[in-house]
Amino acid sequence: MTTRMIYQVYVGKPSVLYDTCVQSVAVYCAKHGIDHVIQREPILKICPDMNRTQRSREAVSRLGYLPIFEKENAFAYLDQYDQIAIVDSDIFIRDTAPNIFEHLPNTYALGAVAERDLPCTAKHASKITKYSKAAFGNLADVDWQWNDRGAEFYNMGMMVINSAMFAPYLEGQTPAEFLARSEFQDFIDGVGYFRWSTDQMLLNWWVKKTQMPRKNLDWRWNALYKAVTDDCLPDAYFVHFFLKDLLPERGENVDELMQLIGEFRN
Repeated sequence: MTTRMIYQVYVGKPSVLYDTCVQSVAVYCAKHGIDHVIQREPILKICPDMNRTQRSREAVSRLGYLPIFEKENAFAYLDQYDQIAIVDSDIFIRDTAPNIFEHLPNTYALGAVAERDLPCTAKHASKITKYSKAAFGNLADVDWQWNDRGAEFYNMGMMVINSAMFAPYLEGQTPAEFLARSEFQDFIDGVGYFRWSTDQMLLNWWVKKTQMPRKNLDWRWNALYKAVTDDCLPDAYFVHFFLKDLLPERGENVDELMQLIGEFRN
């Protein structure tokens, strides 16, 4: 029997949006026989070197660590599950969504959605192009497979892992040891053009550098709200509310938000 788990990180201030999204994941997991693990306290507490970082000191001092790197703690479970999905806590899963794990064949180490593959608005397409150049233009040691929209990079808010294929690339390291690799130091510390980097930039560079076998998943598994065109949104399985500024009351008016995506609640 294949063992599967969805891992989510929900630390910091409570949110009606996050509560709603995490509950949708819990329902999805129960429906498909998937274990659901929610990390509610920081574990890795990754902090940049304050003597060299160019990150906003306020951003670091607010919590004393960088919460975006907490979800890499999911790697600690690779020996316990055949497949793991890491899903951001601002992703809502529709009741009609199929089992995502059945869409990543065991010949791949990782599956994720390449952001440029989204049926996106012209505004977001322009953002992808600009972000690609700023984030990946200087990382010339890997092939970003550039096209007119920019680099082929994954939105790492949702990723699926086949543990047996993925684990060798960790080389036996714990999540903390993995993030402490010397080649990641500038990403973590936020030096130069890494100043605004998150784990997304680090992971995208790493999976390209290692040349691990990857599958570009259908955009419906990570549909960025208001980046995807309105006519396509009803087809999405996983709706990712990645920008709070675009949401009713920054996501706290969940009833209105659910209506906007066609999820009518009793």
